[in-house]
Amino acid sequence: MNLTHLDEKDRPKMVDVSDKNETTREAVASGIIEMSQEAYDAVINESAKKGPVIQTAVIAAIMGVKKTSDLIPMCHPLNLSGINCDIEELDTLPGFKLSVKAKLKGQTGVEMEALTGVSVGLLTIYDMLKAIDKGMVIKNVQLEKKSGGKSGDFKR
Repeated sequence: MNLTHLDEKDRPKMVDVSDKNETTREAVASGIIEMSQEAYDAVINESAKKGPVIQTAVIAAIMGVKKTSDLIPMCHPLNLSGINCDIEELDTLPGFKLSVKAKLKGQTGVEMEALTGVSVGLLTIYDMLKAIDKGMVIKNVQLEKKSGGKSGDFKR
């Protein structure tokens, strides 16, 4: 099996995508943060001491998408055309599900960007609530779907 991020001498490299066709590419990733009822209530009641948790997590997720190539060594810097985030309240858990959609027209996909956005957004929630609950669990960070590109579409 040939790994695309290794050259013929097994040294790391960033894949050359210059010969690939530009297509519209989209990826959606999601993840969950589970927390205590007290931490959940602080978010819902907007009483967390560090400020508005949901709004801050959305901004952090967007920044995470935009900074992916600075964090993941083999990711290309991308000219993103759109980023959308959604946070769902999971009152029976209690916790939240964060979904991030990244989109562009380009030569490489945006799966890593969507996954990074989810991770950074959920870590931001953890950071803002850790004074209330250090036992929060971030889980199920996963690619939900992707479209565009040579490898075709994927849906979980």
